[in-house]
Amino acid sequence: MHRPPLPLVLLLLCCRAQAGEIIGGTESKPHSRPYMAYLEIVTSREKQVACGGFLIRRDFVLTAAHCAGRSVTVTLGAHNIQKKEDTWQRLEVIKQFPYPKYEPAGLHDIMLLKLEEKANLTLAVGTLPLPPHVTFIRPGRMCQVAGWGRTGVKEPASSTLQEVKLRLMEPRACSHFPAFDHNLQLCVGNPQSTKSAFKVILRLRSSPQITVQGADTFGRRRS
Repeated sequence: MHRPPLPLVLLLLCCRAQAGEIIGGTESKPHSRPYMAYLEIVTSREKQVACGGFLIRRDFVLTAAHCAGRSVTVTLGAHNIQKKEDTWQRLEVIKQFPYPKYEPAGLHDIMLLKLEEKANLTLAVGTLPLPPHVTFIRPGRMCQVAGWGRTGVKEPASSTLQEVKLRLMEPRACSHFPAFDHNLQLCVGNPQSTKSAFKVILRLRSSPQITVQGADTFGRRRS
């Protein structure tokens, strides 16, 4: 089976809280992140779940492989997913391309989604470029993280897009995760704070352009 080439993208490994949470963040300015995609998924067991992703090309969305399902509908141009706006573009996914070596334990948790048609680029819908080459990102850099995840361990998912800044940490800070591989994943967050993450975007100091550096894989609950 022919697969489109998958970009080399580092995956985020949250240091606190379980995947799908943005703790300690704030509501994003509406449509300030036009590349964000909201995914509505029907699983093989007919369960309805949601994920976030990035529009990396007019006809492709990048997300995590654990977001695969029997069917996926992508909403672009959304801020509050409970309030439909004229900016919305809803597109069905016609093909899912999870990374061939994906493991549910957390490794290689990345996937491309082929949309039924190309999105129209507007002020509310835009693409997020991938890094042109493999980049070593030094610990200490700040990441911009955004998504519609829960704002707390026991809180419901946010209907509005949330964002938070997290610091890239030394790999040893995530060494307690059995599936952590510093060659494939980034360790992001602060074990001493209540901030957590869903999706990660990193602005490199050498360039004013924002590029995607990864997607959430897993984390752990606060004790």
